[in-house]
Amino acid sequence: MSDLLDILLTAGFWAATVRIVSPLIFGTLGELICERAGVLNLGIEGIMTVGAMSGWMWVYQGGDLWGGVIFAASVGALFGMLHASFTVYLGLSQHVTGIGITLFASSLSYFVYRMLLPSATTPPKIVPFQNFEIPILSDIPLFGEALFNQSPLTYLALICVPVVWYVLQKTPIGLAVRMAGENPVAVEAQGIDVLAVRTGAVMVGSALMAVGGAFITMSWFDAFYFGMVNGRGWICVALVIFASWKPGKALMGAFLFAGLEAMQVRAQQSAGAFIPYQFFLMLPYVMSILAMIVMARRAQYPQALLVPFRRGERV
Repeated sequence: MSDLLDILLTAGFWAATVRIVSPLIFGTLGELICERAGVLNLGIEGIMTVGAMSGWMWVYQGGDLWGGVIFAASVGALFGMLHASFTVYLGLSQHVTGIGITLFASSLSYFVYRMLLPSATTPPKIVPFQNFEIPILSDIPLFGEALFNQSPLTYLALICVPVVWYVLQKTPIGLAVRMAGENPVAVEAQGIDVLAVRTGAVMVGSALMAVGGAFITMSWFDAFYFGMVNGRGWICVALVIFASWKPGKALMGAFLFAGLEAMQVRAQQSAGAFIPYQFFLMLPYVMSILAMIVMARRAQYPQALLVPFRRGERV
């Protein structure tokens, strides 16, 4: 217990937690927007991978960092449009299409990487985003360094949470998105194009997912290598269910998983050789699954989620 308290009372632990949570926030918000519009996007793992590669490659080829973020978001939006073309307009299985997008986007990322850098034996590096220290606030004991001495993309991720909440809950666009996932027939009755609303939501959500991937290569690390997304996209899908499709709860769930992941690294060091390190590696995922199961029993999912919409037909 004392070792646990020692970990929780260190600024390094909380700084690592905030760093780990940043891509999860982008990915979870992106998936949440898609699902609130009625579209399950299982392409998130591949979209985060292609976002990680494209943003990093933009900078490696001489572009600026923010240009890389915009480029990654644009690539993600294109994959979102591809996903929407099959699921929204053609009404194909959202599960199958999403898995296909993940396989296609991941494979394409590795293919482009090898085509552009055929002779690279070790991952080339870029100069990533540097931490930006907010004066005065960063001097707060324990939490100041963790929250107010982070990458600009971390601040962007945290800002996105209230922005997404406000847009979904307080604007006509957000109302249209939510109703497209609850009762698309009512949206159509108001003269709004349900297919366009769903497509736009999937493209915006996919752009956020890609920025989450770009964070990994442009802010967390300084290189791209195979498998670096490491299942974070699937965790984001689970976090949406855990959060009951609410941005605020999604932030809490993301911090819970990030805290467990930061904890397991330090717990491995404390346990030494007494407990296999694989136990600590699986711990964040097991705890996340258990938390999702508990929360999913009371979750109220969008009523038209996974239900294709065809004009003139009732859901």
